[in-house]
Amino acid sequence: EKGYETGEHAPGLKLGGCGAYKAAHHIIKTHAKVWHSYNNTWRSEQQGMVGISLTSGWGEPVDPHSQRDRDAAERYIQFHLGWFANPIYRGDYPEVMKNYIGRKSAQQGLGTSRLPTFSVQEKTYIKGTSDFLGIGHFTTRYVLQKSFPFLQVSSYHTDRDLAELVDPKWPAPGPKWLYSVPWGFRRLLNFIKTQYGNPLIYVTENGVSEQAQCTQLCDEWRMEYLKGYINEILKALNDGVNVKGYTAWSLLDKFEWNKGFSERFGFYHIDFKNKNKPRYPKASVDYYKKIISANGFPNPREVMA
Repeated sequence: EKGYETGEHAPGLKLGGCGAYKAAHHIIKTHAKVWHSYNNTWRSEQQGMVGISLTSGWGEPVDPHSQRDRDAAERYIQFHLGWFANPIYRGDYPEVMKNYIGRKSAQQGLGTSRLPTFSVQEKTYIKGTSDFLGIGHFTTRYVLQKSFPFLQVSSYHTDRDLAELVDPKWPAPGPKWLYSVPWGFRRLLNFIKTQYGNPLIYVTENGVSEQAQCTQLCDEWRMEYLKGYINEILKALNDGVNVKGYTAWSLLDKFEWNKGFSERFGFYHIDFKNKNKPRYPKASVDYYKKIISANGFPNPREVMA
């Protein structure tokens, strides 16, 4: 969406209302082709796994008693995660995407939907092409119904007919989009379990960046974020969600899309101004070392020993 509709990210194309859907369509078909290639050629010899990693927030209805808000929150997640996961796990785009984008395309006078369609053969070819689901997750939004008139310029955002809100009480240690809302992760993981037949899950990205440069390397808020989110994954495991691994994002400060080096997700601070790029451990390094050495939250007495 940022690469092919708003043009914020590379390749910087502004193909309003259709570019993102076309790009995603090619990604899904290409992913399936790679999976089949591995499955037919290498799996018997290597016994490896091929999956896909999808990044998604969680959408919570502003008013859980309002059917309109509940439907809007469902659209939020289907337009995020379902856009890619539904074809791979269930054989086609989510019905709500087909309905909303199709209806708005017709209102614009277009002969066909801006959302491309899969042939019957493609649906069969794509379905089941993931041995595991990688999940990147960072934050949550409250969601409510908001209708966008079709006269507006069409876009991925207006197709969904929803608005996103945040709770001002949520901690926001990093960039303006990343609020710490750990309970959203457990709900997302349970959604995946029920929607896609409890697939094998690896958490491929989860972390938080800092806005201000942390010169003292004292990132207590990163430790709090990790503690909260990892704890919710443990709760999801107790719910029966099939999470097999967790990867924090990220080991080092690095180049972050159009934010360059200004957004720092790393456990290790990098001095980018120095030609040797020296690395300095932030306080979260020791904290995370203890978690991974204990494979969970360690008993304080065991850590001391």
